[in-house]
Amino acid sequence: MSAVITLGHDLDSIHRDLEHRLDQASAARPDVRHPRDHYGAIDTFLAVASRHNAGMVDAIAPLVHRLPGGHDLAVDFVHASRRYEETLAQVKAKLYGSTYAVRRSWPSIWTDVRREFDTVVDLEHQLVAALVDEPAEEDLATRLHHATVKAPTRPHPFIPHRGVPGRVARMVARRIDQFWDSAEGRMVPEPVRHHDREHQGKVTQYLLADPHLSED
Repeated sequence: MSAVITLGHDLDSIHRDLEHRLDQASAARPDVRHPRDHYGAIDTFLAVASRHNAGMVDAIAPLVHRLPGGHDLAVDFVHASRRYEETLAQVKAKLYGSTYAVRRSWPSIWTDVRREFDTVVDLEHQLVAALVDEPAEEDLATRLHHATVKAPTRPHPFIPHRGVPGRVARMVARRIDQFWDSAEGRMVPEPVRHHDREHQGKVTQYLLADPHLSED
């Protein structure tokens, strides 16, 4: 259970960070003197959101899918994550002037993003709840972190999302994204990790090889 509790704490921190970045991105506006100033906040949100979304699909959803009665929840999450990714792709298209989204207003696009973001956040909490009573052979927060680090940094809603085809598609997408990140000098923040482990107790913290003990 402690591995799932740790995952829950990490997700709370990740969701707060994503919501803050979403607020910054949706409030960003260009002006005449600095027409590209809004790019940074929006592009950073896209990178962080895309990585986390792919990390959850790759690392956590399959664990729930294998549970008795977990199939429907896992499938619902993957479908919701794809819809969320489609809204992120709309943001990317609008940001870079694609004719696919140029006729849409920013407020309408951000409304869609917030709706799908809220849906995905709720389903992520349900995934954690489904895993609470299941024995975990590894720290699930670390599992998510490793998957997120290796995830694509751009939205790819139309590649396969489930099973082996999904994992292979994300690996290829990540390599392509990594090439363009390097070519463009794009900086992608490290995934958020929550380091308040006091709820686990000292022994559990050491067993997880992640002690964060007070000095008292």
